[in-house]
Amino acid sequence: MRQTALGIDIGGTFTKFGLSDIDGNVLMEGSIPTYTHKEIGTFLDALSAAINMNLDQIREPIDILGIGIGAPNGNYYKGTIEHAPNLHWKGIVPFIELFSAYFDLPMIMTNDANAAAIGEKVFGGAREMNDFIVITLGTGLGSGLVTRGKLIYGHDGLAGELGHTNVYPDGRECNCGKRGCLETYASASGIKRTVFKLLATNNIDTPLRSYTYESLTAKKITEMALQGDPIALEAYEYTSDILGLKLADAAAVTSPEAIFLFGGLAKAGDIIVEATKKSFNKHLYPGYKGKIEIRLSDLMDKNAAVLGASALVWSEIANSDVIRVPQQARAV
Repeated sequence: MRQTALGIDIGGTFTKFGLSDIDGNVLMEGSIPTYTHKEIGTFLDALSAAINMNLDQIREPIDILGIGIGAPNGNYYKGTIEHAPNLHWKGIVPFIELFSAYFDLPMIMTNDANAAAIGEKVFGGAREMNDFIVITLGTGLGSGLVTRGKLIYGHDGLAGELGHTNVYPDGRECNCGKRGCLETYASASGIKRTVFKLLATNNIDTPLRSYTYESLTAKKITEMALQGDPIALEAYEYTSDILGLKLADAAAVTSPEAIFLFGGLAKAGDIIVEATKKSFNKHLYPGYKGKIEIRLSDLMDKNAAVLGASALVWSEIANSDVIRVPQQARAV
């Protein structure tokens, strides 16, 4: 019987789930929309139904050892989602307590970007690293900070919110209630705001003018950038300039060996990586120059957040907060 772990990644737009073994083989995966469920109860009903339907399709004997959950503002210590700005469910949601009514399995929760960082360590490019940062560029901007092989959780389980560090004190309004947060500029929602600002301040001819704010997606902006659209490219340049500045600040705190970019915006590849590197090196403390790599996640074509969430289970089985790398996953 194959031992497995169930990983769940709760995003502002979609919630993804998957079942994997300790080698990172994914036996099943699926998703449901998050944004359509205004109430936590209806969301949990839909999520459990979708998971069970997919589990029923697995034909080999499996033993599910536990459930790992990555969520915005997920609290590792309490199993709660706390004041997540990009979710409908406001306040403090006792997620694990509620979800335990659906599955009688051990559960562990952390921030979704922390889960992605664990996935990068166990199955991706950080296998041989103990000090690194993972940045998730999705609906918002998440960050997982790892030092000496351990995730930084802070005293309350909510450390590492680079997305809510300030870029401009009187800048764009953020869903968290503040103004000028990094994620209002460097995220899927942020780059869309940038595109419409650029469209309003110049007369460049571009197919992007045919889109309404509701119909335009970050995916389309990325596609247009890869095709050489001038507005899309300028939006990425602006986004990368701000992202590089704030990553230089983060590097001054943790001195990572590498910073991995993951998520929808990272699919622009060299367009975002090279521009971010340029800004990063421009603003970086001189003592760090030439020591820190900025690169795409090795799990771009895989479900890194789901793998990371399931890796939480293996870590708990080892009864340690150290990120364990299974021998089978080590680089040779």
